[in-house]
Amino acid sequence: MKECSSTVGSEVLLYSYHRSFNGFAAKLTKDEAAKLREKDGVVSVFRSQKKQLHTTRSWDFMGFNKKVKRSIIESDIIVGMLDTGIWPESQSFNDTGLGPIPKKWKGTCQSSANFTCNRKIIGAKYYRANGDISPYDYKSPRDSEAKGTARGGVPSARIAVYKICWSDGCYDEDILAAFDDAIADGVDIISLSVGSIFSSEYFDDTIAIGAFHSMKNGVLTSNSAGNSGPILSSITNFSPWSLSVAASTIDRKFITKVKLGNGKIYEGTSINTFDLKGKMYPFIAGAAAPNTSQGYTSEDSRFCGPGTLSETLVKGKIVFCDYDSDGTGPAQAGAIGAVFQSGGYKDYVFPYSLPLSNLNLDDGRNVLNYVNTTENPTATIFKTNVEDDQFAPFVVSFSSRGPNPATPDILKPDVTAPGVDILAAWSEVVSLTETKDDTRIVRYNIISGTSMSCPHATGAAAYVKSFHPTWSPAAIKSALMTTAFPMSSKNNLEAEFAYGAGHINPAQAAQPGLVYDAGEIDYVKFLCGQGYTPKQLKLITESNFTCSEETNGAVWDLNYPSFTLSATPGNSITRVFHRTVTNVGSPVSTYKAVVNAPPGLIIQVQPSVLSFKSIGQKLTFIVTVGAEIGNSMISGSLIWDDGVNQVRSPIVAYASLVE
Repeated sequence: MKECSSTVGSEVLLYSYHRSFNGFAAKLTKDEAAKLREKDGVVSVFRSQKKQLHTTRSWDFMGFNKKVKRSIIESDIIVGMLDTGIWPESQSFNDTGLGPIPKKWKGTCQSSANFTCNRKIIGAKYYRANGDISPYDYKSPRDSEAKGTARGGVPSARIAVYKICWSDGCYDEDILAAFDDAIADGVDIISLSVGSIFSSEYFDDTIAIGAFHSMKNGVLTSNSAGNSGPILSSITNFSPWSLSVAASTIDRKFITKVKLGNGKIYEGTSINTFDLKGKMYPFIAGAAAPNTSQGYTSEDSRFCGPGTLSETLVKGKIVFCDYDSDGTGPAQAGAIGAVFQSGGYKDYVFPYSLPLSNLNLDDGRNVLNYVNTTENPTATIFKTNVEDDQFAPFVVSFSSRGPNPATPDILKPDVTAPGVDILAAWSEVVSLTETKDDTRIVRYNIISGTSMSCPHATGAAAYVKSFHPTWSPAAIKSALMTTAFPMSSKNNLEAEFAYGAGHINPAQAAQPGLVYDAGEIDYVKFLCGQGYTPKQLKLITESNFTCSEETNGAVWDLNYPSFTLSATPGNSITRVFHRTVTNVGSPVSTYKAVVNAPPGLIIQVQPSVLSFKSIGQKLTFIVTVGAEIGNSMISGSLIWDDGVNQVRSPIVAYASLVE
């Protein structure tokens, strides 16, 4: 590596990765990259890509309140956050009551004039290989993008911040550098709410590569599934050695009511903190108020985009708009409020810079008809009410779905966690709505995204780690998956492709009974079985493994806590899965197999009883699954039950277009 990096010259060298894996990032021409690719010892040269961010009551909703049992070593757990940085003054990161920094910590705090660490935020670094810092960013670990949950699940755990994301995105070379440092610094869990727009093979995905090296070093990486749902196969973080987390709702929803001059009231969605005190204001349709002086027509102004509305006609009125936007157009035109109609999903909300409610299409048509047929239409918008959501939890529309685009027979996502309407710490350098016309500065905001659900799962993993510090990443992941609350396809049409094994249950995950463990060799066998070349294998693993018939592992034999099989539509299929479970519960215990197999799915388990005589004992079993696959999916489950623990794994058979 030294020979190769010296070849390119120090003036173009951006990073040298040497702490946890070997490599470097450099500015090269196409010809230089091609020449470097031909050198002995060079496994791969690939172009850096930009990745995107996947961006309280939630813990109580999971039955994980402040009185839950705590481990005496919880304060020794260190969570590495690879994200946008942090706002250290937030009360969420107060270090009152925390003891000395754990002795195992080897990292540093990249302090600056406006940033210092404490006993909660014990480390902080920022990464910007190209050196360009926009005026909207801080050249420090400080967050200029906002985000972070208001109440953590492991309140005495320590945080190490690795700022990899800026106002223009998150770049591969910075992500790998942060992984390299976090692993060497001694973090216990890595949380990464970042992903590509498009999926990549494991050997071409810096997050998958970084997560593999963290796994090798005993560190679980918790990844956000992505915010490109509900399209199938839209998930972008899906490596089997990391935890992929979807986003789901909690048992509250935000309702903003609109009252018309005729007395009718309609319910919409938004977070409206403005109080119009019930006063009725003139109500106008955006289509009736085009900014003709700038050449806009009614066809433009009906959508209420910035600059399209006439200030003369709109100022002091409530305006009706045919599109769900950020509200900038009505605010710039001086509107007192706005009512939107759209056909989009209404399962998450936003704050706006003026009183606003977002209606569905049916209600929107009724309201627009009132505006267009009434001589002097009026309306008012009420402050938002918080109501119970009896359908929660369900996976939100934006959460990326499976199936796994790289390995169809590995179920992804793994679990889901609260990621909708989460009260979160907020950067005081940006306004509440991040729009120019909004001057409100707050310490907390309501945020939705898999960038919110991922930290919840990270907190749950840290909680498990605090009770079982020697457990492998796979064991912790297994505990989270097999203890998850089962969810229903009635509220989630994509079923396991939306929520994986189910909704995380942190309190139970610390006592799973059995775990499906795996390590580096298991994943290497899996990669060999996928047909990866020695060069591709080395790129991911940094090791000189050679695949052979003995090492080529079938995907169905990877010791994963779920079972998945796919076939082309209209075919029947049978697969045999080999699994091994490790006893982490009662020393002497007997587990019986409980199978849930709906019509079209045949599940056989041999043996159907597992009898353990000691903690740490491993027992192997075989699951044979037969399915008649139509054009959709069938799902069942296997539960190992000892009368105390129910170790549940989903079993999914589906029609795949990939042979």
